[in-house]
Amino acid sequence: MADQPLNVLRSAELKRRGIAAVEEALRAGPVHLLKRNTPAAVVLSEADYNRLRRLADRPAAAGPSCLDWLLALPPAATARNKEDIDAELRKERDW
Repeated sequence: MADQPLNVLRSAELKRRGIAAVEEALRAGPVHLLKRNTPAAVVLSEADYNRLRRLADRPAAAGPSCLDWLLALPPAATARNKEDIDAELRKERDW
């Protein structure tokens, strides 16, 4: 596994050593559990979990809407009518 995470605990080790293996691995940060060499889960410390929950519960920052963004665009240098725009689109699509 080329991009294997640094702090890994395989299912065989977990079965053999139990929660002690998880507690030991958690000292180095989140523990990536592998089952048959495939990522299966990530175990976090209670502090890491609570930090992520606080981040997830924060309201998303409201930015400008799409309409606000469009209205803020500078006007085109030359006016175009529907026929001109349709002709440009046909030309672009004619490969």
